[in-house]
Amino acid sequence: MNSKVKSYLERNKNINRGYRKLEVWQEAVELFSFVNDKLSTKADLSFKIKGQIEDSMLSVSSNIAEGYCRRFLKENIQFNTYALASLGENYSQIFTLFNSSSIDEEWFNEYDQKYYSLENKLIQLNKTSIEYLKNNYDWKNDYQIKDIVEKYSVNE
Repeated sequence: MNSKVKSYLERNKNINRGYRKLEVWQEAVELFSFVNDKLSTKADLSFKIKGQIEDSMLSVSSNIAEGYCRRFLKENIQFNTYALASLGENYSQIFTLFNSSSIDEEWFNEYDQKYYSLENKLIQLNKTSIEYLKNNYDWKNDYQIKDIVEKYSVNE
């Protein structure tokens, strides 16, 4: 990420935007940019194929963010699993293009290296989260307002 874009991540911080600090989210955003840039040079690919590839790649960072914002560990794990599934879908699409000689080996190798890094970090994040869950840990809902907690008898 260039410094100008990173500066946007440093402003308007709150607890709901904490996913922006996660390496997996940042790498997913970067991988989307990489794929999107590379696809834009491929005039021979149909709009439908490009759209499917972009959708599956965009879904990765979106699911990481959505799971984080739900603030419950079980849902976070579930959405990180969706992110992994979208990542797998994207790999299958890119590999199919490589196999059909629609993209060259250099393009594929660069993609595969970035993909592999993100995939392993996301797997590790889910493993760690599952381990926390096994130990009866759940996300502290620390943005609840005291009045709401008292009024509705919500336990922290």
